[in-house]
Amino acid sequence: MEPMPSNRLSRVILKGLLATLIASAAVPCLALAQANSRAVTRPVEPDFQPMKKGRVEIQPVPGSAKGTKEPDGQPSGIVPSGGVELYQRMGAALPPAPPEKAYTGTVDDAYGAYQRGMYVTALDKALTRAGAGDAAAQTLVAEMMTKGLGIKRDAKTAAYWYQKAAEGGDPAAMFQYALLLMTGRDVPRDKRQADDFMRRAAEAGNASAQFNWAQILVSENPGDKGLRLALPFYEKSARQGVADSQYAVAQVYVALKDLPAEKKARAREWLERAAEAGFDTAQLDMGLWMVNGIAGERNYEKGFEWLRIAAHRGNVVAQNKLAHLYINALGTRPNPVEAAKWYVLSRRAGLQDPELEDFYLGINEETQRQAIDAANKFRRG
Repeated sequence: MEPMPSNRLSRVILKGLLATLIASAAVPCLALAQANSRAVTRPVEPDFQPMKKGRVEIQPVPGSAKGTKEPDGQPSGIVPSGGVELYQRMGAALPPAPPEKAYTGTVDDAYGAYQRGMYVTALDKALTRAGAGDAAAQTLVAEMMTKGLGIKRDAKTAAYWYQKAAEGGDPAAMFQYALLLMTGRDVPRDKRQADDFMRRAAEAGNASAQFNWAQILVSENPGDKGLRLALPFYEKSARQGVADSQYAVAQVYVALKDLPAEKKARAREWLERAAEAGFDTAQLDMGLWMVNGIAGERNYEKGFEWLRIAAHRGNVVAQNKLAHLYINALGTRPNPVEAAKWYVLSRRAGLQDPELEDFYLGINEETQRQAIDAANKFRRG
């Protein structure tokens, strides 16, 4: 069996955490983890930005056959992006590439083979170093045994190598071994050791461990105290791109009363980053914050768009709120069919709303039929 990913771990932690937070009214809701918890990781440059892929828009050119070229040499129907192709068509020389940063570190042949898919070679190189006490190589061996890459899957032996690597100080291994200790899978369950390794991994800079250690701190320290202890770890993890932490930072910035003004001013920015990463709970809250003017000005149109995105991703609360926006024409035109469709979908998922039920019973049968058809089509899609 593979080690528990951080999203499943966080759901375990949050089971008691959410009740504590709701009781203390400290935070409206914290994230359910959506972090990527690959065991084998490498540090990311501080100025790293995720690559965004563009789209080529196909537009038929009147009077041209498919595949033909226009007089300027451009294939018919393709709108250029304005990148390299534009320079070439203009006949201009491309700007020189930026100088490559010199690498002074040790070349990891085992990890290089692993990246290229040469798993047998990678395992052979890693095992030699692992036996000599190399913690990074031990982590790589554990990862490959967990996934069955280059060797038959062997979770128990993988757990042994995770333990050796964790004891040797590898942050990724400490995080993975903490998960095993927390659940008692392939090793005896030991919460004290699990917490210790999670803390050490977080302090060593592992982004997923930082998020989960913050969750532990909040769960064990109710109220503002836990939030203040956890916030530095949420922030560090958020800066490394973990959407759950970005969401948590936004919520804590709003919840804590005496934070510096510059931090509170960035609450919506962190929430939007989590929303743009595809975290549907953040998309829901982004819509609600904009509609209600939380941590910034009201913007019904943008609020509507974020709720629509979350609703289309299956978020039941967003579907419910979207129905209200269609009824009240907030950020969109009034549309009784769409309003009823989203209400039907949220009601089927178990979310009751007397106000929407009154609206639904007040529309005519034809509108109800159209809404049910639209809801069924959405489910099938």
